[in-house]
Amino acid sequence: MASSCKSLRECERWRGEILREISRKVSKIQDAGLTDYEVRDLNDEINRLLREKRHWENQIVALGGANYRRNVAMLDDDGKEVPGTKGYKYFGRAKELPGVKELFMSKKKEEDEENKLHNYYKKFTNQGPGYFGDLDELDGSLLEYENRAEEEEWEDAYNHIRTVLGLSTDEPVPPIPRPVKPLSVLLTEASQVGGPPDSKRKAPESDGDGDVAMSAADASSTEVSKRPRKDGAHVQASVPSTGADTSTDAAMEAHAKRTAAYIPVLSPEILMPPKMPSREEMEKFLLELRKKALVEEYFGGEGAEEQG
Repeated sequence: MASSCKSLRECERWRGEILREISRKVSKIQDAGLTDYEVRDLNDEINRLLREKRHWENQIVALGGANYRRNVAMLDDDGKEVPGTKGYKYFGRAKELPGVKELFMSKKKEEDEENKLHNYYKKFTNQGPGYFGDLDELDGSLLEYENRAEEEEWEDAYNHIRTVLGLSTDEPVPPIPRPVKPLSVLLTEASQVGGPPDSKRKAPESDGDGDVAMSAADASSTEVSKRPRKDGAHVQASVPSTGADTSTDAAMEAHAKRTAAYIPVLSPEILMPPKMPSREEMEKFLLELRKKALVEEYFGGEGAEEQG
């Protein structure tokens, strides 16, 4: 047993003996005069010696010696990894035995199919913007064709509606309501208008009473926050919130209206931020939940129904 040997020199000697034996058997398995049974026996002996060599190498590492365990893949003539190199291995004429040769051919066939599939999909990678149609609108011919198609569809739909409703056909068809600027320009301007203000830059001049109220509220809150604490007690800032909240809501509503003007699909109500509950409402809601939990804990479901 390799694990019973405690001498590093002895482990190295036994490993060398096994390597020489493996080399002799690998040379012998190349003989064309051997029968298939002898080839199989030789290949089994080589695999047994490889396992024994691995045991001695593990013992050498455990004793503080060199690490001979290298996971080097066996390659064929094309530079591809040979199947059966992890675990049971085939050497020399063992690769030409019945069943083994088919294993190698099936593995090579699978690799060829994978490479063929990979090469087929590889031509669709690293394509420019023209492949995805991003350059179709540069010359303007596609946009003109789309506009003509839209106008034809608009006229057909309008005439159909007039026919269904029984309206007179003497009036001309109204034009399609189109935006004055392209959609990309409108989205860019809307993002610039609704962008977050830069704290390092100077604040813009105020134009109304709402901005003055907001600046006054911010100044008062800053002054209160800069006051030191007295006698270890927490000083709570008493800031009048009525004017500040009104001015903030007005500013948000104005911003929502400006954004909705650029994007007709959205309404100002949708663009407004959701209304958050106040501190008193949250405390009341949590108190009701706590009461309900206590009633269910002590009285069960009947007490909760009576309370409700």
